[in-house]
Amino acid sequence: MIRALIVAHGQPSDPGPAAAELDRLAERVAAHLPGWRVGAATLAEAGRLAAEAAGVPGVILPLFMAGGWFTRVSIPDRLRVAGATGWQLLEPFGCLPALHDLTLRIARESGAGRVLLAAHGSFKSKVPSAIANHVAARITAETGLPAAAAFIDQAPQLETATGYTEDTVCLPFFAMAGGHVTEDIPAALARAGFRGRILPPVGQDARVPKLIADAITAGVAICAQGCHWGEGQSP
Repeated sequence: MIRALIVAHGQPSDPGPAAAELDRLAERVAAHLPGWRVGAATLAEAGRLAAEAAGVPGVILPLFMAGGWFTRVSIPDRLRVAGATGWQLLEPFGCLPALHDLTLRIARESGAGRVLLAAHGSFKSKVPSAIANHVAARITAETGLPAAAAFIDQAPQLETATGYTEDTVCLPFFAMAGGHVTEDIPAALARAGFRGRILPPVGQDARVPKLIADAITAGVAICAQGCHWGEGQSP
């Protein structure tokens, strides 16, 4: 049996809900991968990654929106400590060209006149903002909708995103509906006087499980030749 493991950050203060959501996603991905064993683990669950990675290795899809410390250092280190060798890390979810294509389709299908792409960002790395800005630029160029990215953890911050009217949608460029999506984004937009609609995060779109399954099967062929994803990866 071929193995795949979806790994997300999770919610350290309350690991249960995020873990359950990730388990449900893994089940939906498995429906598109007959003959595969698809597991899930969040880094917030003590010992979960080690338990899921025990035994025959396979491929890991990091459910992160960019490559960085978690995908390049934390996950590999945890696997080494657990003695789980042979696992191959695929490209992070947020770096997948197919996800960028899907984000464009969601923006187009929204019927909005303008798009605000809400992303996490980072005060330490330019990679997360580069990916979000890349996707926002594609929305503008390929759909004709004016689009811009704003962030939780770097400038321009969401709370400074003023002047957006009722025909705007805010599209969270997030994999899961954690506290950033349910609390931080609405609060920041409220401070900015945002009057548009807030859509579900791209990771909750019904087309995502098939997208992830396709990325896993394609990634197996790539990793047969060796793959190293992270800060050096272009958006």
